[in-house]
Amino acid sequence: MAGNRGLAYMGTRHVEVKSIDYPKLALGDRKCEHGVILKIVSTNICGSDQHMVRGRTTAPKGLILGHEITGEVIEKGRDVEFINVGDLVSVPFNIACGRCRNCKERNTGVCLNVNPSRPGAAYGYVDMGGWVGGQAEYVMVPYADWNLLKFPDKAQAMEKIRDLTCLSDILPTGYHGAVTAGVTTGSTVYVAGAGPVGLACAAACHLLGAAVVIVGDMNAERLAQARSFRCETVDLSKSDKLGEHIEQILGVPEVDCAVDCVGFEARGHGAGSQKEAPATVLNSLMQIARAAGGVGIPGLYVTDDPGGIDENAKTGNLSIRIGLGWAKSLHFMTGQCPVMKYNRGLMMAILHDKIKIAKAVNVQVITLDNGPKGYQDFDKGAAKKFVIDPHHGIAA
Repeated sequence: MAGNRGLAYMGTRHVEVKSIDYPKLALGDRKCEHGVILKIVSTNICGSDQHMVRGRTTAPKGLILGHEITGEVIEKGRDVEFINVGDLVSVPFNIACGRCRNCKERNTGVCLNVNPSRPGAAYGYVDMGGWVGGQAEYVMVPYADWNLLKFPDKAQAMEKIRDLTCLSDILPTGYHGAVTAGVTTGSTVYVAGAGPVGLACAAACHLLGAAVVIVGDMNAERLAQARSFRCETVDLSKSDKLGEHIEQILGVPEVDCAVDCVGFEARGHGAGSQKEAPATVLNSLMQIARAAGGVGIPGLYVTDDPGGIDENAKTGNLSIRIGLGWAKSLHFMTGQCPVMKYNRGLMMAILHDKIKIAKAVNVQVITLDNGPKGYQDFDKGAAKKFVIDPHHGIAA
């Protein structure tokens, strides 16, 4: 039997490559005939992983990381009918059964059957069902016929693998943030955060037909990356007057739609940019969204944060100006992106050159052994999306 290696969280800011069990078509003691085993082609480091690695969750030591997976099917269970050995597939980061009420209503981010502790599950993530992560050489995927998106032409897919690897999470997540905020033809949009999800959201806004996309961050390198594909930018390290910056760009201090791609480790703006202030982004978006506008919130917020700045933040309680949101009749959407709602359409957009997402998020391919350094560089604010190539199969 083949061996297996994966990236394990071993404590705050400590990630190691470990030898791990080769996956089995099993769920505990029960045979998993609806699953497949994948040889991983690409698996990405996500900002959500970084929250765990920074020690900002209750993740246990030894957790195998990784929920952004693309792979080749090398074994399948007896009950898998439509996915075959040799298929190249994208794996939504949400694990979903396809049978419960939420799955049938396309709310696959909160499947009711794959996590005993609460709705929703993901590979390699704290409190998300205990599923083994995919920053490894091989992984097991359950409910394969339901979960997997097969690429129609394997050779074409490998030519575009740097783009298609983004289908497992960040492109659908960014797109979901834009869609739920109401972005459409002619919209003016503000995206908070120029990390990979923020950049993916900005690219998705262009795909949806936005007239102007403004990206705010404090990282000069990441802001330069946003400008590289026709985004306006705001450097929030220099000023906390976001509305004034937007007015300089648009002529008015407001936008139609706003998207939070930062989440619970947000910092203050201007002079307070070195201090954590987890409600800053949400409150600023309510201020600059026009009346009857929308706020999409794909940025991660957690129920337990050991590193929170106060007792409220440690349990996910933030000082949000909900009265302002109510007074302006804003609409909000939070939670995991239901990847399956979007990934097929976004795949077609990639395959037919309607979006260059790898260029937008600055994909950099690294080896599994360089995964720990990828985490270190990402934590320092590198304007890159680190994609792990565990079998050295992605062309230089």
